[in-house]
Amino acid sequence: MELIGHFLPSYQFAEEHSLYVPASPAAVLDAASRPDVVDDPIARRLIALRELPTRLMGRLGFESTLAGRSAFGAGDFTLLGRDGDRELAYGLAGRFWRSDYGLVPLIDAQDFVALNASGLAKLVLNFYAQVEGSGTRVTTHTRVCCGDASAYRRFRAYWFLIRPASGLIRRRLLMRVREAALLAP
Repeated sequence: MELIGHFLPSYQFAEEHSLYVPASPAAVLDAASRPDVVDDPIARRLIALRELPTRLMGRLGFESTLAGRSAFGAGDFTLLGRDGDRELAYGLAGRFWRSDYGLVPLIDAQDFVALNASGLAKLVLNFYAQVEGSGTRVTTHTRVCCGDASAYRRFRAYWFLIRPASGLIRRRLLMRVREAALLAP
């Protein structure tokens, strides 16, 4: 897990899920990098539910920070790197507790590393592939580091509310990766 440790060596919040896949590590990480695999319909519904109040306010004529923006999704993450057939890492930064997520645009891994996290949270999501028997044990880790005490307090309340949905999304993501890896040529 060298990439996740490099990009987020210290963190206050973490989540981990794992699944056995009867496929090679390369097939597993290739599947995890495909946008069509990580775009889960259940995740989209959960995100739509989270965004509903803000989007509804906009439709009713009130100011909405999500007006004209597409729903939050995998495309909001920035690829931080891939370590051969071992690890794939994505990053995200923002004020996730806000209705519009308070996302900070990131171009690449250098932007992620250079970002001053004061007032916000930095998140790394990885896929770690390890040979197990005749297949692969794929594990997804999510780590969050809050840049200061205020961000920590806000994120902690948010984490308490969204963690069950986050776990469901990660488990479904692993199942989708398994299905795609098994269908790979």
